[in-house]
Amino acid sequence: MAEKVAKQKTAGGELRETIVVVVEALLIALVFRTFIYQPFSIPTASMQQSMLIGDYFLASKFAWGYGRYSFPFGIVPMTGRVFGGLPARGDIAVFYNAPTGEEYVKRVIGLPGDSIQMIEGVLNINGTPVKREMIGPDRDKDSTGHVVPVTVYEETLPNGVTHKIQEIADNGPLDNTGVYNVPEGHYFMMGDNRDRSQDSRVLSVVGFVPVTNLIGKAEARFFSMTDDIPPWQIWRWPGNLRLDRMFQSVYP
Repeated sequence: MAEKVAKQKTAGGELRETIVVVVEALLIALVFRTFIYQPFSIPTASMQQSMLIGDYFLASKFAWGYGRYSFPFGIVPMTGRVFGGLPARGDIAVFYNAPTGEEYVKRVIGLPGDSIQMIEGVLNINGTPVKREMIGPDRDKDSTGHVVPVTVYEETLPNGVTHKIQEIADNGPLDNTGVYNVPEGHYFMMGDNRDRSQDSRVLSVVGFVPVTNLIGKAEARFFSMTDDIPPWQIWRWPGNLRLDRMFQSVYP
């Protein structure tokens, strides 16, 4: 009888230990996600060619410090940011987009105090056209499978940061705009896929992004699948994994 009670206690102790280990693992994952790196995926074509549909990447939470939306669901009602720097022009940012209530990934183009304008497809910052050099033609496929021909350029921002952009044409709805004057404490975000991106050029959908809405700085891809195939569908990995995009920086 005493032996049976001892066995029951041992089994109960093992269950408690298992529960403690699971809780500890969840807490560690929550701390990692909240304060260090958070994983994200790319579901749309707005950042192609830099970030493809089906790319999975890590965003640094500590690079720019912590604001309200650094925390899950924005549960900490704080303003401003603490313990970090600020974005540089050309950084790829993850931010909470208040008009839609979603998390967006775009490139930081305009800093507080800048004036931004598009003139015949060419980005102008503070009245000066940004240099772009044609790379050549390509084809772009969006999340619905719609394919269009595009022209790829290398764009060089005023601070020397270079990245690829692509244009369907230079006369689209967002290729000729008025001047956007970026308010203090805000940033102007744009997608690299200039004619397939709803970004700060569309004031009613994105507009100027408050510094407090920044979530993190995109750093490195860790997984990539064609056509946004869910990673758990392991049987579809052969022929669909983009191995050449894994474990690489998101910057050239």
